[in-house]
Amino acid sequence: MKRIVQWIILAALALAAFGCAHDPFNIPRADYEQKVKVLGVAPIFMDADSDIRHPEKDTLVTLVREYNRKNEKELAEMIKESGAYFSVRFLDAAAPDELYRTLLLRAERRDDAGVVYNKQFFKPEEIRTLVTQNNVDAVLLVTVSGLTMRDRIFSSNLVKYLDSDYNVLSVSAQVLDANGATLWEDPNFRAGSPSTPVLAELQYPDFDEGAANMDDRVNVKFKTIPGLTRYLGKKEKDLLFRERKATAPYYHLFDEMVELLKPPIKLFGDEKKGGSQPAPQPASYQPQPAPQPVYQPAPASTAAPAPAAQPAPAPQPETVVLPEPTPVREIPIDTKPAQ
Repeated sequence: MKRIVQWIILAALALAAFGCAHDPFNIPRADYEQKVKVLGVAPIFMDADSDIRHPEKDTLVTLVREYNRKNEKELAEMIKESGAYFSVRFLDAAAPDELYRTLLLRAERRDDAGVVYNKQFFKPEEIRTLVTQNNVDAVLLVTVSGLTMRDRIFSSNLVKYLDSDYNVLSVSAQVLDANGATLWEDPNFRAGSPSTPVLAELQYPDFDEGAANMDDRVNVKFKTIPGLTRYLGKKEKDLLFRERKATAPYYHLFDEMVELLKPPIKLFGDEKKGGSQPAPQPASYQPQPAPQPVYQPAPASTAAPAPAAQPAPAPQPETVVLPEPTPVREIPIDTKPAQ
């Protein structure tokens, strides 16, 4: 019974997530597809100056940078395989941290419609240099940063939960053109009900400790570095039982990002631009009036009119003459007895 309840809750969460899909484009999607044919993907940045409260912050930052390097090229490959762009190029940088400091103008914590996230603002002139030097139409920038936000975490049996402030590693992404304009971003609050993308939760409520000590209070603890290492390095297999190149936490983030970047699937066919032409309707039957004879006077003539033709007499049936019957001649018979 407990297993059934868990499946019901997971199904409800999945339906809620499906219904809360949002549009991350800041310009019409059709304009974006015309504008961005060649997309550059920059290395995944790590904002070490963000709100990271883990007691071993420096070790954690180094760990995240290491896994960023291991997984970032797979993001470019997944976008390329989606077929949404003419070309996708990974912009390899010798020093991603130095590139991030060069591009970044400022970063701030924002709370829009109850959703907390970190937003980065980049220098337009540096973005122009990055785009033009790499011969791309726009560039995708992905940043991992520390964030503390309110959340509800359930126990393993889904019976208990704790509403508290938790420290997490969040992810934000933007597509910028050569002018520094943001064409696409996630999270985006222009439409729908977005949520904050999370790479890893750094804290957890210890329900077992409270139960073991018969205490209703639940302590929030930080995960250990070995535990976070195992989590960030966890591998999964695809439907064909092949091991994915990206580790599980990165793959799921990349998969959601690619779904938002590519054109939507149209289940009932694609209509032509400009609208389809309506089928011609058959013309209704309109009775035409019978043509009226037009009187034309005959030209005058001195010759006498020809006599009207007489109708030929109907053929009479032929008279058959039967010959008269020949009269029957009587032969006399001698009635006297012979002598």
